[in-house]
Order: sequence, then structure tokens, then C-alpha cells
Amino acid sequence: MITDSFGRVHDYLRISLTDNCNLRCFYCMPEEDYEFTASSKLMRVEEIEAIAKIFVQQGVNKIRLTGGEPLVRKDAGEIILRLSKLPVNLTLTTNATRLHQFVDVLERANVRSLNISLDTLQQEKFQIITRRDLFGRIVETINLLISRNFNVKVNMVVMKGLNDNEIIDFVEWTKETNVHVRFIEFMPFDANRWTSNKVFTLKEIIAVIENKYLIERLKDDLHDTAKKFKVTGHKGTFAIISTMSAPFCSGCNRMRLTADGKIKNCLFSKKETDLLTAFRKGEDILPLIYQNIQSKEKELGGQFTKDFEKIHAENIHNRSMISIGG
Repeated sequence: MITDSFGRVHDYLRISLTDNCNLRCFYCMPEEDYEFTASSKLMRVEEIEAIAKIFVQQGVNKIRLTGGEPLVRKDAGEIILRLSKLPVNLTLTTNATRLHQFVDVLERANVRSLNISLDTLQQEKFQIITRRDLFGRIVETINLLISRNFNVKVNMVVMKGLNDNEIIDFVEWTKETNVHVRFIEFMPFDANRWTSNKVFTLKEIIAVIENKYLIERLKDDLHDTAKKFKVTGHKGTFAIISTMSAPFCSGCNRMRLTADGKIKNCLFSKKETDLLTAFRKGEDILPLIYQNIQSKEKELGGQFTKDFEKIHAENIHNRSMISIGG
């Protein structure tokens, strides 16, 4: 088992397939003309498979593929099918713009749960946030997946003054549709224009929803990042990822492998360890994995606390969200 100095067992690996993306969400990508990592520096298919096997041998039982947008890789389907042969729960986070092309692959790989990023239910606002006109395709794909009995979680980053007025619209979506909405507090990353006054907190989200609906608190698992709820009588559910106002670090079991083969032990960690270079040299990367996780801070990468109003984003040392892999 891979355990940190606080006794937390790490059995969940998030693998970024690429830092490339076909959307340009400002809170994730610093600029329109972003310089993506050269393909020669990205993990190749066989490297992803081999490194994933090493983690699985150490007790990893869940793998999530992320990006960027993982499905912009031409070999994404092959990666999914290869990893599906490992004894893990394989899942995927995507913007769903290309997901309709992969439904059959996902079913062959027995990938039944997907996280889909969608920050607005308004087409014009979607174009403002993403700088792309693909809203209709995403909604159609979500409906297709639900009709084929996939477990669909929709991730909505709530930003005060931008889309916080759509919280009720997203909750209303769960009334007749078996969709699981997850509201995410806005988090600071490199050059994503984060300020504390844009954060719409767990308490604020709950207050908005309770003003209209009777809600039920659902049971969370030890490693859940989301606090789960349900409106009485609705088919779907909603949850809140309260990274900024109510962190959940005590139950963290996550490791992140960036598209260029660096391991990060926390979304907000300053340091990362280069596994890919060592792997390509034929070195044993297991000691590097254990050293990295042993150095993990108690919470939030050791860079800030839940008193997010006091955070100065310019003092946080990290990558942009798109190059971490979420």
C-alpha cells in the first residue's frame, strides 16, 4: 500500500492523458494561445499502461483518466481499452465534446461512470466561458449517455457573478433526469484570474437551494470529495465539492500523474516528481512514488488554509489546472 506520513492510504490514481483541450475555459487555461506540451514529452500508450500497472501492484484500485481533454488524443480509445484490463474501477473526466465517438469503446471497456464538465445551461454563456460553440453537442451527448444507463456526474464550477444564478436550474435538471450535479467551489491555479470574492461557498449554495427545495443529506464515503444531497422526490442528486470553505483532506486517497509523467501528491502541491524520465532510463520508479507520497502535506498542499479570504493567489506556486489534469 502507498501510505503518506499521516497514515492515509493512496489507492486512487488520476492520469492525465494530455494538457491539450478543444475548449478555452478561462479558469482552467490561462490564455487562448496556450503552448501545449510537445508530444515527445507526453507519456506514450505503453508507458501509461506500464506505469499504471506499477501503481496497481501497490494497491491502486481506481483510475480516472483526465486532461486537458483526454479524448483529443488520437490513441485515447486504445489507452482506455488497455487500462480496462487492469483490476481497477476505470473512470473518465471529459468535456463531452467528443464523447459521442467513444460510447461504444467505453461500453467495451466497462466504463460506466463519467464526470462531464459543464458550467452553464445557457448556450450564450457557455460560449463566453469556453470561447467555443459546442453547447448543443454536449447536452445531446449527456442525454445519450443517460439513455444508455451510464452514471453521469455533471461538474459545475460555481463563480459568483457569473453562473451562481443557475444553481436552481441545475438542481431542477435532477427532477426528472437521473443526472448527478456536482457544484464545485472556484479554486486558485496559475493565471486563472482567481479572487476570493468569486468563491460561492458550500453554505451559500445550500442556502440558495433550501430557499426553494426540501433537501436530504445523503451518506458520504470516507474518500468522497463531494458532500452529497438530494431534493426530495427528484430522480437525480446533487453534491458540493467544498475545497475552499470546507476541505476534505483528512480522507484523501488521491495521486495525480500529469501527462508528462510527473507525480503530484496533491492538487495544490508545489513539488512534483518526474517518473517518466526515470522510467525511460529503465530505473525503478517505485522508490520515487513512495518518496513523493511520504512528502505530502497535511492539507491543501501546505500552501493555504480554509480561510480562503486571506489567500493571495499570486503567492501560490502551482501549474495551471489544464496541465495538472484536475
